[in-house]
Parts: sequence; C-alpha cells; structure tokens
Amino acid sequence: MRQATAATQTHDLEALADFVARHPRLAVLTGAGISTASGIPDYRDDRGDWKRPPPMQHQVFMASHAARQRYWARALVGFRALQDATPNAAHQALARLEALGHVGGVITQNVDGLHQRAGSRRVIDLHGRADRVRCMGCGARRMRHDLHAELADRNPLWREAGARAGPDGDADLEADFSGFRVPGCTRCGDGIYKPDVVFFGDSVPRATVEAAFALQAESDALLVVGSSLMVFSGFRFARAAAREGQPIACLNLGRTRADDLYALKVQAPAEALAALCEMLEDASPRGISRRPA
Repeated sequence: MRQATAATQTHDLEALADFVARHPRLAVLTGAGISTASGIPDYRDDRGDWKRPPPMQHQVFMASHAARQRYWARALVGFRALQDATPNAAHQALARLEALGHVGGVITQNVDGLHQRAGSRRVIDLHGRADRVRCMGCGARRMRHDLHAELADRNPLWREAGARAGPDGDADLEADFSGFRVPGCTRCGDGIYKPDVVFFGDSVPRATVEAAFALQAESDALLVVGSSLMVFSGFRFARAAAREGQPIACLNLGRTRADDLYALKVQAPAEALAALCEMLEDASPRGISRRPA
C-alpha cells in the first residue's frame, strides 16, 4: 500500500510539474499548512474543521481589557513557536522556484515571515506580520520582541509558564489573567497595542488586497499550497481566478473550499514542493533561470 501511495504521489507531482511548466509565471497562495513543518500549528483538520477554539476576534480584543490580558499572557508563552521557527523545505522550494522564474510572487495568509526568511523576494503578507505590533490609537509601530520583553518584566511569574503552542503565537493556556499587566503605548500613553495582523472579524487593508490581485492578474495561473481556503480573504483569489478563466492547481492535504475550481489537485504535504522543484530543475537545461532579463 505504501508503494502504491508513493507511486501515486509521484505521478501527481509529475502532473503538477507539467502544470507549472505550462504556466511559466505562477501566483502562489499559501496557508498554514506550509508552516507546520516549521513547528507552527495550523488551525484546521483535513476536513477543514477547527482543531481548537476559533482565534481572537478583533472586536473582542478592542472592547475588552480582560480579553487583552488573556491574549497577551497566552502570547507571552506561545509566541516562542513563531519566534524560533525557521523556514522549511517548502518555503525554500518556493524561493528557488521564484529564482528560476516559475513563480512571480507569493500571497501568504501566514503571519510568520518565513517566506521572506527563505529568500522569496515578492511576498504579500495578506494578514500582516506577527513580529510587529501597532498602537491602535496613534499608529506607532514597535517590534514584538521588544514588547514581549516589557511584558515579561512586568509579569515575571509568567516567564516560565508552560503550555502547548497554538497558531499565530497563541498558547493553550487557561489561568487567572486578571493580574496580568498590559502596557499602553509608549508614544501616546494609553493607546492599545495590537499585533500588526488581521484578526478574525477585521478586514484586510485595501492596498494589500489590490497588490495581491495585481500579482494574480499578471500571472498565468494560481497555485494554492497548504490552505483549506475556508477564510474568505484567501478564497476570494481562487474565486476570482475561476471567474477569469485562470487555471488553478492545489497542493494540500484534505478538503478545501475551492475543490470544485481546480484544474489539478495533489493530496500531499507542502514539503512535496521540494520534489517538485527538483523535477523542474531536472527538466530545465542546467537549471537556467526562466526569469526575463
């Protein structure tokens, strides 16, 4: 059974390599599944259902000091998973495919910055970056590790709290958070610090959406990697591609919201991109870049 499964996966990857070769400039849309091999948990199972309670809602975070205490206490523990994560073979393969001219750019729903650290040059962070925070009052930005150092100093008993890390720097931690001290903005004095990311219930900035659609419009096809597309902010690009007659391929384990839109779907983990990259390099004479001068 394993041999048959391996043979089937190889055949499917060959079909995906052919898809990439026939569509020389791809827009790639990535989700949490591309970062799980880096130790960052994902939100959903292979049926597209939640694995854990839904994440913090924007309106709740902004309206409730208790919610912010809970959020930042859990983040002080869970953010280590994002902070310590390094790019995996899938991130590196996409950067290599960009260098070879197969990929025009990456639209990522992730907030971990691993595409950039792997060497991808054109990356649109659809949901922002978790390594920065922003004051919701005056707009001042601050590096997250700096805020976490202040949180740790103000809440020394939480330094060694242990819990299982969750997606996007959260942690499965339940406790009395009422004594957790959350600082206000150092510039305006009392502004609320929020990670510079799009929480559930918030909207992706218009300029970011426009940049993503511009990348998709100049591409020959769309490749979805490691995403169930259950969130509309990602699904909209598959829907737009289908509406415009742009071919879509998918590399993902399990069901996605756009399963009826794909020209090709490969059921495999995102790390299979490394094997795909090797196939394309072997098919290209001496690995010569296809990117126009």
